[in-house]
Amino acid sequence: MDLFQKAYDFHDADEARASGLYPYFHALETGQDTEVVMDGKPIIMLGSNNYMGLTSDPRTIAAGKKALEQYGTGCSGSRFLNGTLKLHEQLESELADFFHKDAAVTFSTGFQTNLGIISAIVGRHDYIVNDSENHASIIDGCRLSFAKKSVKFAHSDMDDLKATLERLPEDAGKLIITDGVFSMSGDLAKLPEIVELARRYNARILVDDAHGVGMVGDCGRGTANYYGLEKEVDLIMTTFSKSLASLGGCIAGDEKIIDFVRHKSRPFIFSASIPPANAAAALEALRIIRSEPDRQKNLIDIANYMRASLREAGIPIIDGATAIIPVFTYDMMRTFLITQKLFENGVYVNPVIPPAAPEGQCMLRTSYTATHTREQIDRAVAAFKKVFAEY
Repeated sequence: MDLFQKAYDFHDADEARASGLYPYFHALETGQDTEVVMDGKPIIMLGSNNYMGLTSDPRTIAAGKKALEQYGTGCSGSRFLNGTLKLHEQLESELADFFHKDAAVTFSTGFQTNLGIISAIVGRHDYIVNDSENHASIIDGCRLSFAKKSVKFAHSDMDDLKATLERLPEDAGKLIITDGVFSMSGDLAKLPEIVELARRYNARILVDDAHGVGMVGDCGRGTANYYGLEKEVDLIMTTFSKSLASLGGCIAGDEKIIDFVRHKSRPFIFSASIPPANAAAALEALRIIRSEPDRQKNLIDIANYMRASLREAGIPIIDGATAIIPVFTYDMMRTFLITQKLFENGVYVNPVIPPAAPEGQCMLRTSYTATHTREQIDRAVAAFKKVFAEY
């Protein structure tokens, strides 16, 4: 069979386009903010990961411009060779301090960070133990590694995690990987129980806190800090494309581990380094988050206001305490229909369908920003009420 036949036989997107319900690739005509212009119309943005509202902050923009003027548009090489700037080193130093770790190393994207850390530290005789709802970058990082075996435990099911660890060789290297705040459901990892089991079964812990940073913990330091377990969590990963208003990612941990990653991680060694403007914007966003703790409070307050409003309207949601609120729509085509109708009523949300959601549990993933206003939320709720009453 021709290599490209699978592409020629792919008709799902064509069918969705033909129905008028295709929900992807809407073009932004303005910067990412609480309200945007998308496909030529004003929209309340309830689908962004711009949790701290810093992508349009004049200070992060100015920092990016200054770095662009000082260093140019790119680094023309990997960090391992000619692509390291003093700016990268400053960013890594401040990230390590932020996470209360010895050291940190940055990667060009968040996805690449998980590929780079997992493939570097997990060897042929080691085992990976994954929460079943971990991000796709973690799954691909496991595939890229030479792990003897990668196994999943049921989402946040500590009995299943215990049983999984019991089946593994006692003296083997083991890495438990979990999201801190899960990207689809918005729930927090059961980190205290995971730490206790890791101690009992001689395992290390990696927390992907892409969504937790900025959202939870003291000054947004993330899930490990939220639980007071920074010393017990071996590695903390985050991305810059969410609360840090830029592009890139980092891993923070013990100095020896981070130095090992710098010298052994192929995605790190063979990729160009973060462009200067991105590094500078992330560094400025980090400093703003540390100096303005009210941003985190505003974020949770506005999410709780929306959560209470949706519950009062009888709209089915997954309850929680973060700035991610999933709204159940169950059926895939109904999900696309409601997404489209909300868009027509001035609200953007993200449809979540299999495999990102189980069959029959499709949802709208809504997420919030520290700079959303209650007036914007009230308008969004009115749109939800109107659309859900009709469909």
